[in-house]
Amino acid sequence: MYDFGLDPYQIEACQALEAGKGVLVAAPTGSGKTVVGEFAVHLALQQGKKCFYTTPIKALSNQKYTDLTKRYGPSKVGLLTGDNSINSDAPIVVMTTEVLRNMLYSGSQTLSGLGYVVMDEVHYLSDRDPHPRARGPGAPAATRDDPEPHNDDKTG
Repeated sequence: MYDFGLDPYQIEACQALEAGKGVLVAAPTGSGKTVVGEFAVHLALQQGKKCFYTTPIKALSNQKYTDLTKRYGPSKVGLLTGDNSINSDAPIVVMTTEVLRNMLYSGSQTLSGLGYVVMDEVHYLSDRDPHPRARGPGAPAATRDDPEPHNDDKTG
């Protein structure tokens, strides 16, 4: 599936998923957390179950939809955001966390057959505005890869 070897934490997390356990992966940006989420997608397809792949914002959902469609084909991947509904009955559905939340609150029939939920970029869920922004006069902006503001000025 990948042209590189997996790190021990990735192997352990994937084995836990295979054993039917829930997994939370917290690791630095760029360290390969997505591999574990994509393994859950693989397991869902292998087991004939659905997998919801959630992201906190539409742009990330659109990107993940494109990535998964390239890997699995358009008939197996859907997209649900506030603006788009594409192939919502597919076995893999990428959506914003808001859409999933609304499904849970309403007891949606779409949840039937759901085997896995991947919550990507989960650290943004408590942030009402996950976009880069300044946080006051002279404050550095947070970025997608560095959500916490920092100040490199050692004098203040």
